[in-house]
Amino acid sequence: MKRTIAAATALCCAGAAGAQSSVTLFGAVDAAVSHYGTTSSFYNNTSRSLVPTGDIRRSQTVLSNSGTTPSRLGLRGTEDLGGGLAASFWMEAGLANDSGTGAGTGGVIVFNRRSTVSLSGAFGEVRLGRDYTPTYWNDAVFSPFSTLGVGTNVVSSVGSNLQLAKGPGSALSATDNYMRTSNSIGYLLPPGLGGFYGQVQYALHENASQSNVPGTPSAKGRFAGGRLGYAAGALDVALAYGESTAADAMALNAAGWATGARLREKIKTLNLGASYNFGAFKLFGELSQVRDVSISTVAVPVVGLLATREADRYEGGLLGVSVPVGAGLIKGSYSWVKFDNDLGAASAPFMPERDASVRKLAIGYEYNLSKRTALYATVARIRIKDGQNNPAIMGAVTGGMGGYLSTGAGVSGYAPRTATGYDVGMRHTF
Repeated sequence: MKRTIAAATALCCAGAAGAQSSVTLFGAVDAAVSHYGTTSSFYNNTSRSLVPTGDIRRSQTVLSNSGTTPSRLGLRGTEDLGGGLAASFWMEAGLANDSGTGAGTGGVIVFNRRSTVSLSGAFGEVRLGRDYTPTYWNDAVFSPFSTLGVGTNVVSSVGSNLQLAKGPGSALSATDNYMRTSNSIGYLLPPGLGGFYGQVQYALHENASQSNVPGTPSAKGRFAGGRLGYAAGALDVALAYGESTAADAMALNAAGWATGARLREKIKTLNLGASYNFGAFKLFGELSQVRDVSISTVAVPVVGLLATREADRYEGGLLGVSVPVGAGLIKGSYSWVKFDNDLGAASAPFMPERDASVRKLAIGYEYNLSKRTALYATVARIRIKDGQNNPAIMGAVTGGMGGYLSTGAGVSGYAPRTATGYDVGMRHTF
C-alpha cells in the first residue's frame, strides 16, 4: 500500500489554505541472482586463408537489481487549485539496492528517473523537468519484459548502445535523449477523449552562443518528439516519433574562430507498438526504425560548400506474449534489430557488404505472493550475425560488465556472436 504522509502534506500546503493536497511516498525494491555470458567468435573478411581460432567466452555472476521492476524511491504530490486546476510534482530516484546506494555519481541518491512539476486541467497537462521520451514508451510498454533484466527488449538495448556511442548524453546519464530527457517541456492530452491519448515534448539544449562563431549556439542535446495512441477495452496501440541532436559542432582554430567545417548528426526514431488482451493471454508487438543521419559540411575555396551525408538505419521489432496461470504469469518474447550501413563495409571494400543483425529470445515466469510481492525467473539468449560490422552498437548483451571481445576493425579478428543470461529474484513494491 502506498502511504500518504500527512505531515509532509501540511508543510507543502501551508500557503494554500483550504486547498486539497496529498503527498505520497512510493517505490520498489527488486533483487536477483543473475548470470551473464558472452561468446566472441573468429571471423575473416579477407581473401586470405586464415586459420580460425577458438571462441572466447566471458561470464559474470552478480546480485543484480531491477530484474522486473525498477528499484526506486519517490515522492509525488498534487494540490487542488480549484476550478478544475491542479498542481503536481513527481520526484523519483533510482536505487542500487544490491549495494545500498543511489544511482548518482559516487552512489548518492539523485532524482534521475523523473523530476517534474506540472499544471493540469481540462486542457490537459503541461509538464516541466526531467521525464521519459515519447519514443521510449513504445519500447517499454509493448514488451512483456519491458526494458528490464535479461529479458529486455533488444530494440531498447541497441537504442541505448547507439545513444552511448553517438551522444549527446549528459553528466546524469549517457543514454539521455533515448530513455529520458532533462530540461524538457511537455504537454499531455487530457483523459476522456474516447480512448485517445498523446503527448509532445521538447528538450532545450541549453548551449551558449559565441558572437564570433557563425551557427552558434550548437543544438547538441536538443530533443523533440511526440506520441499518439488509442486504448479502449483490450486494445492499446501507439505511434511515436523523436529526433535527437547527437552532434552539432563548428570546428574552431586555436584562436576560437570558425574553420568552416561543421558536423550535424541527428538520431531519428519512429516506432509503432500495440497490445491486445484476449483474456487467456495477451499479445505484444512493436516495429521500430532508427536512423542515424550525419551531415559533414566543409567550405572549399571556389567550389563552395561540400557536404557528405551518411544515414545508417536500425530496423527492428518485437513479438511477445504473457499468459496468466493462477497466481503466476508466463512471459515470452522474440525481438530483433537489423543494421543497414549506408556506406557499406568500408574496412573491407572488396568483400560484399555484410550488415549486422541481432536476435533475442526471452522466457520468464512470475509468481505473485501478494499484490505487492512476487518471485520471478527469466532466461534469455542473444544471437548476433556479422557482429564485426558495428560491434559497439549491435553487440547487445543480457547484462553485466563482461561484454564481447571485438578486434580486427571489420577485416579479420573477433566479433560478438552470442550472449546468454538468467535472473532469479524477488520484487516488493510499496
